[in-house]
Amino acid sequence: MKTPAQRNSGLKKDLLDVAAISRTEVASLLTLAARLKEKQRRGIPHPLLQGKTLGLLFEKPSTRTRVSFEAGMNQLGGHALVLPIGDIQLSRGESVPDTARVLSRYLDGLVIRTYDHATVQEWAREATMSVINGLTDLSHPCQALSDLLTIQEKKGRLKGLKIAYIGDGNNVANSLIEAAAKMGMTIALGCPAGYQPDQHVVDLARLEAEKTGAVIELGHDPLIAAKEADVIYTDVWISMGREREQARRLKVLAPYQVNHRLVSRAKSDAIVMHCLPAHRGEEITADVLDGPQSVILDQAENRLHMQKAILTKLLGKRRTGTR
Repeated sequence: MKTPAQRNSGLKKDLLDVAAISRTEVASLLTLAARLKEKQRRGIPHPLLQGKTLGLLFEKPSTRTRVSFEAGMNQLGGHALVLPIGDIQLSRGESVPDTARVLSRYLDGLVIRTYDHATVQEWAREATMSVINGLTDLSHPCQALSDLLTIQEKKGRLKGLKIAYIGDGNNVANSLIEAAAKMGMTIALGCPAGYQPDQHVVDLARLEAEKTGAVIELGHDPLIAAKEADVIYTDVWISMGREREQARRLKVLAPYQVNHRLVSRAKSDAIVMHCLPAHRGEEITADVLDGPQSVILDQAENRLHMQKAILTKLLGKRRTGTR
């Protein structure tokens, strides 16, 4: 059985998960994202994708992913086209292969936000355009890559730093594990039993960690995970599609709230991250989320700059309908 990295080797056509790209490619994206961010802040035009068109196909609601990709594509001189799932023939039974092949004749790339990770993999197999995972139930690679950019900005480095991820071991946790393994970081997870990250993701990341010196620690105690951390990270307890589990999740995850007591276990200069949207009073308290250690707005902004880097790398040398 092929690993994700073997199925999608390198940042050549698609971006489906962080595990599929090399450490060198991650570092290159970080450098390019920082450069594009500086150009924007200085008001320097950077129309690197003139004449390119990006489709945005979302089966789940989105704020940051949709707006940052659409704005980013426009800033790069290209055009972004939103494709609501209910407005195209997929909603009436047209197959993914047929849709992917046709859209590949119109578009240079497609961002997909869906439920089953196998869906985005099918799109990548069938399309000749670039396919970017804008979020699945398994992974959220664009979020994790932009989080690396934020951490590097705030701390000046990545290797050797410790991220403490507290709460539900969801798609964001999976991608953060992959990212930490690539860049030689320590990631300690405090998640309740039954809410831990995907074991296959962890196993593959530990193989990567053997090469980079990264450390991946799984545990159930949030206070242990947070000890001496450089970064405290959390996410919502009730992800999209999990609404029916709300009552049980709120009860099980209540001891995993990121609050002042938990943050005090980390280093004094630790930063607090949350990929948003946030539910103040649930996974994180308002005083922490809005406090001096929080970098959530910089973190959200960096989605724009990293995604511009991803688009530039994937679409910059591609022609519609070609491999």
